[in-house]
Amino acid sequence: MKLHTLSIALLSVTMSLNLHAADTLTSAAKADQKQQLQHNSQREAGFKMTEKELSAMKAKLVAERDALQKQTDSLTQTFSQNEDKLARLEEQLRLESGSLGEVFGVVRQNAKELQSEIHQSVTKTDRNQFASVVDDIVAAKSLPSIKQLKGLWQAFEEQIKASGEAASTQIKFVDGQGKTEQVKAERIGAFGLVTDQGYVDWKGDKNEAQGFAKQPENGPTLSSLSALNQGGIVNMVVDPSRGVMIDQLALEPTTMERLQAGGVVGKIILGLLVIGIVIALVRGTSLALARQKIRAQLKNPQNPGNNPLGRVLGVYSKEQNRSVESLELRLLEAVVDEQSSLEKGLSMLKLLAALAPMLGLLGTVTGMIDTFQVITQFGNGDPKVMAGGISMALVTTVLGLVAAMPLLLAHNFLSSQAEHIRNILEKQGIGLVAAQAEKDQTVNHSAPVGNAA
Repeated sequence: MKLHTLSIALLSVTMSLNLHAADTLTSAAKADQKQQLQHNSQREAGFKMTEKELSAMKAKLVAERDALQKQTDSLTQTFSQNEDKLARLEEQLRLESGSLGEVFGVVRQNAKELQSEIHQSVTKTDRNQFASVVDDIVAAKSLPSIKQLKGLWQAFEEQIKASGEAASTQIKFVDGQGKTEQVKAERIGAFGLVTDQGYVDWKGDKNEAQGFAKQPENGPTLSSLSALNQGGIVNMVVDPSRGVMIDQLALEPTTMERLQAGGVVGKIILGLLVIGIVIALVRGTSLALARQKIRAQLKNPQNPGNNPLGRVLGVYSKEQNRSVESLELRLLEAVVDEQSSLEKGLSMLKLLAALAPMLGLLGTVTGMIDTFQVITQFGNGDPKVMAGGISMALVTTVLGLVAAMPLLLAHNFLSSQAEHIRNILEKQGIGLVAAQAEKDQTVNHSAPVGNAA
């Protein structure tokens, strides 16, 4: 009984605790639900407020759009009206002006050309007094007046007059170091300015002059033009392009620059040319001395000297007691030895003459390869980019031909000189053999007669 009572008590306590816990959970859920409802209410209120603000902003933008559209329509209508009005006025102006409109167009065009001439040419150093009239005509929006037309005509007349006379003036000159100074100059019509240094490059936009990198040959100077101011006649070089042709002189390469454009192959060709010239000079001097000594030896054959012919004669004097066949062989040997000495270096000269154009061809091929590589990298739009390879290709060809021609001529001349000396030696040797044969024949014929006696 006691155990049953205890179980009932425990069960009662457990049920009480479960009921209390359930009540607690229900209260918490209600509190969370209430808080969630409050948060949703706040968000809905915010959304409604944002919606009102956006609606108000939209209405404002729509109003502004409508206002701008009205303004655009009004401006478009005004523009159309102004355009129609302008077209009617232009047509009225064309009808009223008639052919004068075309005349005034030509006047304005020529005024622009004259304005450029006045402001850019060297005559600007002597300011055209009607230049302001020309500026007014160019800048005017209306038709020029009679006064302006007369001023334009006078400006043309003054410019033409200035272009046909020489006058002394003062100009601002900028030297190579950037220093500016006032110098005296002589204006040659509208073509150029001449100072003590020669022609100067006039910069009309800056009102200053600069020196050219290179002056033309026999170009005028300030001192050489002194006779012009006295009404005399002076022969001088005039650049009608107003400095463009003189400016191109700086781009013309010098002889040294042309040689440098040949590159390594060009230097090798020049080296071969120098070697060939040295060989030609040495052998030419040697052959000239040999010919001079041979001429002297021919006048005195009894005393053999230290020269080609003297050495051949010396062989004859040593071989007089031998037979004709032996003497002939000895003389032939001496002539062959002298021929080898006379032709020494000529084979090398011939080789250099043949090698020079081959090297020129090698330089040409090398230069063309460089040109094609440049075209591959940069294209062929700018010829200056390809100028290096083309210069090497052409310069080496020219150097090869220039080197080959004098070497070939020198080889031909020296070979003919050596051949001439060899012919003299052979002729003298044959004469000696003939003399020895006649001598032996005389001895053989005289010997029996002596025995008989």
